[in-house]
Amino acid sequence: MEMAWRHKGELLGSDSGDDGLPRLRRSPSGRVPQWAIDEALGKLQAPDPWRGPPVSQMSARRTAKRKIRGGRRRKRSATILGIALVAGLYFTPALFDRYVLPAAMPYLPGAKVPPPGFEAAAAPLGLPPASSGSTAYVLQQSPDPGQRFVAYDPCRPVHYVVRPDNAPQGTERLIEQAVSLVSAASGLQFVYDGTTAEAPSKTRATYQPDRYGRQWAPVLIAWSTPEESPDLAGKVAGTGGSAYAHIPGEPYVFVAGQVTLDAPGLAEILARSDGSLLVRAIIMHELAHVLGLDHVDDPTQLMHEENSGQFDFGAGDRAGLALLGSGACVPRL
Repeated sequence: MEMAWRHKGELLGSDSGDDGLPRLRRSPSGRVPQWAIDEALGKLQAPDPWRGPPVSQMSARRTAKRKIRGGRRRKRSATILGIALVAGLYFTPALFDRYVLPAAMPYLPGAKVPPPGFEAAAAPLGLPPASSGSTAYVLQQSPDPGQRFVAYDPCRPVHYVVRPDNAPQGTERLIEQAVSLVSAASGLQFVYDGTTAEAPSKTRATYQPDRYGRQWAPVLIAWSTPEESPDLAGKVAGTGGSAYAHIPGEPYVFVAGQVTLDAPGLAEILARSDGSLLVRAIIMHELAHVLGLDHVDDPTQLMHEENSGQFDFGAGDRAGLALLGSGACVPRL
């Protein structure tokens, strides 16, 4: 960016000739004495060599010097400010996108993100168990090729709510048990915020201040039907996943999730002798999706796409959940 500076000059004095130059008074000999030149240029006449200037004149000169020096300081400050302004404008897009915008967004009207740092602790709230060493797990793909996986911030709790509409009887206890088992396997701490009237949605907003306050929306566990949630059609007993957020210079982090359960289908399963264990396993499976696990080909793992009688996490499931519980703490989100 280039800036052109223009200086406006002024011609002091009005005693000028037709050519715009000062008129000089000449001596009878035709020579121009120094005092005439000084007078034409508006200079003060120097005092006689043997006489100092009057005190008032000395004060006036000192004041004038101070003013001149002060004026120079002001001009120098203005120049420095101008250079800083030009530099700021030159680097503004990067600085604005990287620092200013993320900090200001939560406080703008109609903000789509909450103020940063809600409940952020200085260290993880829990520790994942030691890994089993199994590799029978698959992590969901990260949007950043340089980031191996996306996870929830372990330095704050994972809040969740339940929509009880259509829920089969006795399933509150199954959700509580499933959440507890997922928490133990990952080290992440869960907090139950009660029930909600929020309906499941594929376009669910991650920030709903009118409903949940100025924080990321909690994980929603909703009992639904194939009519309300078409993804539950057929043999699909549930769906689960999370949305992530990201600010420049920090890892991607999951901030809000959702589990949708097929109430009519799971009610039929509950009628079986092992129905409660199987429904709890289905909820655990979907919560593991929320934390970042994907399906595996190994049928002995709970994260296999079709459950063939698994009621608990396998060694691969536990290794993957332990890894997901060791994600980065991002207090700026």
